[in-house]
Amino acid sequence: MLTIPNLLTFIRFLGIPLFIYVALSLKADGWAIVILMIGGATDYFDGKLARLLNQASRLGELADPTIDRLYIGATLIVLYLREAIPFWLIATLVLRDLVMLIVAAVLAAKKLPPLTVTYLGKAATFNLLYALPLFLLALSDSWVGTIAFICSWAFALWGMVLYIGTAIGYLRTAYRSIKARQVAIREGA
Repeated sequence: MLTIPNLLTFIRFLGIPLFIYVALSLKADGWAIVILMIGGATDYFDGKLARLLNQASRLGELADPTIDRLYIGATLIVLYLREAIPFWLIATLVLRDLVMLIVAAVLAAKKLPPLTVTYLGKAATFNLLYALPLFLLALSDSWVGTIAFICSWAFALWGMVLYIGTAIGYLRTAYRSIKARQVAIREGA
């Protein structure tokens, strides 16, 4: 449980309330972006180190995507409150996550293993994690803000396509897993 990757995951978790405070109370966008960048870097390195050091754990497998969702959720709320993103973007991402939460609950109820995060799923998350600080930077009334606005939407739209695409893939995997269990039960009866 006490491993370097899990420590990085915990540090990433602590960045969530810090980001909210810095972005909303202080409106220190530069520092808020740095916190998001550190969060993105620790998200990358905790998985890499877990594999490299052979320190993969069930805690890490569960905590990593959960903290990703919390980071994204907190950032979306902050960006919405700062009027940096439209509500439909948030609704799309939240709806996808709710569907995946229901799928996870169904799998657990049927005593099937949880879905494994795919590389495309990670790519979707990374695109969104790149887009979110850029949306914050796009609030700047300068040429940097204009470039950040363009890049943020490019990453966000690509991330959303991957996010929804991977959800469809996860749904297919869950469906096949449930069907295989049903067939095994019928054949065993």
